[in-house]
This record gives sequence, structure tokens and C-alpha cells, in this order.
Amino acid sequence: MSIKSLLVKQMITAFAVLLVASRLSAQQYTIPDGHSGIEYSDDGKMVFILNGDTLMLTEPDLKYTLDKLRTMPSGTDNGLAFDFGILDFDGTIYYGLINPPSVQKYAYPVFKRSAKIDSGRASINIADKLSGRYDFTDWENTGEVRLGYRIADSDGNLLYDGKLILSGTGPFEVDTSIIEGPFINMVTSKSAVVSFETNFKTIAAVEIDGRSFPDQQPGLHHEIAVTGLSPDSTYKYTVKYGSHSDSYTFRTAPKPGTHSPFMFAYASDSRSGIGGGERDLSGVNSYVMKRIAALCRNRGARFLQFTGDLVDGYAISVGEIELEYANWKRTIEPFAAYMPIIVNPGNHENVLHYFTDGENGVGIDKFPFESQSSEVVFAKNFVNHHNGPLSEDGSRYDPDPSKIDFPPYDETAFYYIYDNVAIITLNSNYWYSYSIERVTNIGGNLHGYIMDNQLEWLKNTLQTLESDDNVDHIFVTLHTPIFPNGGHVGDDMWYNGNNIPRPTIAG
Repeated sequence: MSIKSLLVKQMITAFAVLLVASRLSAQQYTIPDGHSGIEYSDDGKMVFILNGDTLMLTEPDLKYTLDKLRTMPSGTDNGLAFDFGILDFDGTIYYGLINPPSVQKYAYPVFKRSAKIDSGRASINIADKLSGRYDFTDWENTGEVRLGYRIADSDGNLLYDGKLILSGTGPFEVDTSIIEGPFINMVTSKSAVVSFETNFKTIAAVEIDGRSFPDQQPGLHHEIAVTGLSPDSTYKYTVKYGSHSDSYTFRTAPKPGTHSPFMFAYASDSRSGIGGGERDLSGVNSYVMKRIAALCRNRGARFLQFTGDLVDGYAISVGEIELEYANWKRTIEPFAAYMPIIVNPGNHENVLHYFTDGENGVGIDKFPFESQSSEVVFAKNFVNHHNGPLSEDGSRYDPDPSKIDFPPYDETAFYYIYDNVAIITLNSNYWYSYSIERVTNIGGNLHGYIMDNQLEWLKNTLQTLESDDNVDHIFVTLHTPIFPNGGHVGDDMWYNGNNIPRPTIAG
């Protein structure tokens, strides 16, 4: 049986197991054979056994997650009413109007007003507070309110940036809105993918050159492939959703082998910084990231390759890291509608972990791998190529070739070609356990260690690209450097020159 067939079979089996496990405990999943020293207590809780000691999992603090802060408000006579469902949540919601892209190409909200969040609830007044001389988008005449809002806690920490479209001039109603995106992805000489999220399920479409590319079925997440394009051409594309439409432009790649000069950009590490404000938008240095994206557009970069540590990460819950991903995407959004920004994960993304507390704490990649692993959650939140390795299953150290014992690589390791340049992105923190050097028996992979199947895929991909006459340059990019310096000579594929550290599998 092929690995691909095995993946499908195992996902079906895992779903059946999850149905049974959910009746026992919300966390009682089948433990992958790559781990050891993990079991369930009599009350159904996962525990780690370390040197005879039983370590309990850290209970996640789920106070601020994406689903809670992105909850849909309800329309009122003069604005919106928010209920975040968090009784002990006091803070502030800032709000203001956003120009449509037809008026302002790279538009962010102009926050003009604020309202108190009291016990998880807030009301904002659009009719009185954003009308008259403050109505620079003419919503009073069009009946279309494009609203941006920002949520902060009682200490002023920024938690989430959102946006919505409202219909009416009072009373107001939440309309079908793009709440994330659009983004231009996977640009080739003949095609591209436009991705975005809507607040309500809808059949959206992308129109280009008089042709329409609709969704196949209603949904919240939209990835629409646009094909039949000409090389090295600038296209206007229009995204249609509900009764609304927005237009942007993008440029296709040159025909392979053109060998014409072009510029691309590279960056990494946009985790939160110090200094307050947008330097820490819930795990994202939005202040700097906006400037990076703006500089790329100003200099005419064709794309930006961003290699890892987008967010703070090191998360315990899916909703926690998805909140950070949403803020990162909201930061780059006005620019990423025109220029591809390609991302692959770093260690901060690849720590969506089961944690234990204490000095000898342990952390391992979450499972079930097909629904909760760092890799799958990253792939769910970003749109990348599907031409990478499958997983480490089937390797010589696979403890059970008939089962899935490792997470997938899909959309976390891949390659793409732009004219005469090929870029290979690797996942240098796959199946990562931050504690593996100290606690070897539980299982997991090292910081900056490329396991066998990914390494074999890299070799084969390099050979393929080396034999391609249209490719002059091959760049290999990975978050954890092959040749580290500064504070990372002790790890990052070097470990002070020590070649002994290894992943641990099945003990």
C-alpha cells in the first residue's frame, strides 16, 4: 500500500477512533507509536511518565482564542453589539471606517472611536460616531459600511484586528464580508490562486479578463484557482462575495527560461517585540511587518519569501495560535492582495504542543496529527504548494509501517519556480519537541534536524531542478539555519559541532 493510500485509510480509521474516544474523554486519542512513556490515567487524562514520575498536562488557558474574539456581532439600531462570551473580559474596542480598494489601494482602518468592553460585551455606535464629517467612505448614501475594529484588554494589550461589512444606515445588519484576505498565492506564468475567508458560507467567485471562476460549493474558506493566463502580465481581478465586489491586480511570473532580471524579497522572524502598541498584536510585530510589506511593494519585489517565526506560537491550543495567525495575515493583507507572500514554518509555529509544567517539563507535537498537529494547523491557515514530501512514515525507523506515526509535511515543505529561480522551502522543526535533548524517552524531533524522508526529498528535488535548463539559481530556505551564528551556534543544525543529538522514536 502506498503512503498516500495509507494516509487516507488512517485518516478514516482515526476519525472512527476519535468518535469512540470522544465518548470517553475530550483528549483521549490514540497515542502514536513514535512516542513512548505516554499513557492515560484512570480518569482519562493524558500523562507523561518520566523517571518514574507522572507529569500532568498543562491545562490550556482558552480565554482568548480566535473563535471567541472573531465572534459575529449583531446589528443594532445605531451600530453593532458584541458578545465575546467571556464573562471576566474587560477592555476596549476601537473602531473606524475602511476605504474600499477602489479608493485606497493599501487601506487600513482609521480608528476614530472606542467603546468599553464590560464582562465580555460591547456596543459601538456607528450612526452617531462615524457619520457627518467622519463619513469619509460615504456609507450614509451607499448603505455599505466597511468597518475595522481592534480589540484590546484592560491593560491595553492588543488582541485582535477584525473587519466587517454592514448594510443599512440604521438599523444595521452584518452582511456577507471578507474577514480575511484576499491573498494572491501560488503565482505561475499561467495561473494563480486567490484565497480569503468570509463570515458566512457563500459561493464566491473571482473574475478576470471577462471570465468567472466560482467556488464549487458554499463555504467560509475560499481557494479559487485562476488559470489560462499569459506570462509576465499584470491582471486586474475582481473578488465577488454576496452583493459586494472588490478589485485588485497581480502580475504573473515570466515564462520559464526567460532569464530576465527581477527582484524578490526575503525575511523571517516577525514575532512580537517590545515597545507597546502594534509591536505586539497578540504575538505579531505588526508595526514592523507592515513596513516590510510596504517596502517590498515600493521596491517592486515580485514576491516575498518569509521563512518562519511569523508569530510567538509555543501554543497549547489550536484557537490560541490561530488567533496569532489571523493577526499576522491581517497585518500583511492590503499588500498580499497584490503580491505573493510565501511562508513556511519556524520553531515558534511548530510548537503547538502537549505541555507539562515544571523544571523538567515536556512538550510534544499535538496529535491526532491529521487534525491538531503544528503542521496541519499551519497548512490550514496558509496556502502553499502540495509538491513536498508526505511524512516520515515508511522510513527505516518507522515503528509500524501499517500505521501513520508522524504528521504530514503538506504545505510546510515544498518548492516553487519563478522564471529562472527555484526556491526550496524546508520544515526544519518537523515533529518538534523542544525538550527532546533533555527528555529523550518521550519521543520527538530536534530543533533544526532534517529527518530522512525530507532529506531524501530534498536530494531528489535538487537533482530535478539541477537538470532543468530553465533554472539558473536554486535557493534552499529553512528557518533553523544550516550555518548558524550568534545565539544559535548551540543548536540550529550545529549544536556546537556535536553530531550526537538525534530525534528519539519509540524510545
